[in-house]
Amino acid sequence: MHEIVITSGKHNLMVVPTLTIWGWPIPVYLFLGGLVSGILFFSTFYYLRGKQESMRTVVRITPLFAPFLLALGLLALFTDLNYKLHVFRFYMAIRLKSPMSWGSWTLAAIFPLSIFWASIHVESVLKNWRWPYRWMEKTVAFFKEHGTAIAWITMVYSLLLGMYTGILLSAFNARPFWNTAILGPLFLVSGLSTGVALNILFSKNPEEEHLLNKIDVMAIGVEVFLIIHLFMGLLASSEVKIQAAKLFLGGPYTAVFWVLVFGLGLIFPALLELLEINNKVAKTKVSALLVLAGGLLLRFVIVGAGQFSHWVF
Repeated sequence: MHEIVITSGKHNLMVVPTLTIWGWPIPVYLFLGGLVSGILFFSTFYYLRGKQESMRTVVRITPLFAPFLLALGLLALFTDLNYKLHVFRFYMAIRLKSPMSWGSWTLAAIFPLSIFWASIHVESVLKNWRWPYRWMEKTVAFFKEHGTAIAWITMVYSLLLGMYTGILLSAFNARPFWNTAILGPLFLVSGLSTGVALNILFSKNPEEEHLLNKIDVMAIGVEVFLIIHLFMGLLASSEVKIQAAKLFLGGPYTAVFWVLVFGLGLIFPALLELLEINNKVAKTKVSALLVLAGGLLLRFVIVGAGQFSHWVF
């Protein structure tokens, strides 16, 4: 692996100009966290609007996957910990100035909430489902009775989860590419978009799918705006951040980001969805698959680029 050291005043920014994406657990965790955020947000949003049947896939079906997807994300995160037996230390204190502390407690809240929310819809989706124990049946009946309150709480925590996945990286001052406030909103919107894409894959209702395509086009539009704003902010900042931005502007991440993530993962699916909305092409699930693949690759690229962009004193 070759290294280039760029001098900036009293400091050096070391950039590794090779595309080697390693350390898969964190990107996978960030992707699954964002995906669950999107699933739960739209499920609770349309539940509160009384769209349980007209938006059946969104409200009732995909939330059943949320606890399992989040469990996989947490497992990926756990495998990345060096001291796995010390994981309990995250919950020994609350540090208001620590993004990691906020994230740990958010995960501690959203995981059981995702189970509560999924349990409300199990019997509506799986017609022959029967709870094995009486106490489970009574507990789920309680959740259904207080469904509105659970929906509001879950919606808030789903947004916190989606935002946190970006804030987790942006808090690293030593990583110039990560150290930007745009990552929080970018990862949130990307998570909402991937959540919509998953719903499109499972939806069999043309009207529901039509609305989801519209939502995804808007989400992708916001995501494109945030990506452009991200690079404008880096290029208008200090030399160290300018050099970090150049990883994507002629550097080793240029092709994979602008062709695969930006082009095939955002622009092309948005154009395809616009054509579907206007009945110019036949309905297809290709755009949803591309959005999901683009969302995953986005996290791999951003995590990898941040690791290659850092100060050397």
